Amino acid sequence: MTSPAPETGPAHRADSFYAVIGGHDTFVRLVDAFYRGVADDPVLRPMYPEEDLGPAAERLTLFLEQYWGGPTTYSDQRGHPRLRMRHAPFKVNPDARDRWLRHMREAVGELGLAPLHEAQLWDYLERAAHSMLNTFED
Repeated sequence: MTSPAPETGPAHRADSFYAVIGGHDTFVRLVDAFYRGVADDPVLRPMYPEEDLGPAAERLTLFLEQYWGGPTTYSDQRGHPRLRMRHAPFKVNPDARDRWLRHMREAVGELGLAPLHEAQLWDYLERAAHSMLNTFED
């Protein structure tokens, strides 16, 4: 017996933001576009110790899917998100935050979401980025 696709898993609700904007495929597109920008960013790229950005992309995809009402795979595999704790080892200053936001803004723009959905997603991403600041040092 095969496990259900992410869009039809037990935690998935048909009326969730996750489902309404296109489910798994939309979040994969978002994260892939974001990491295309990060790959060449001289400030952000060194924050990813793995040579391949694939594992980081998978973690971000799973986190965003869960946050927006999709499968709970992130917590099932990694426990509570603890975003500030997980980012504490890295210097997240205003420059790093702004670079993260620039790459994410471009990625969100590539999705072609309805304006209301784009605004809702962007509002969260912007608030999340600001909450990760942990230093004002260069």
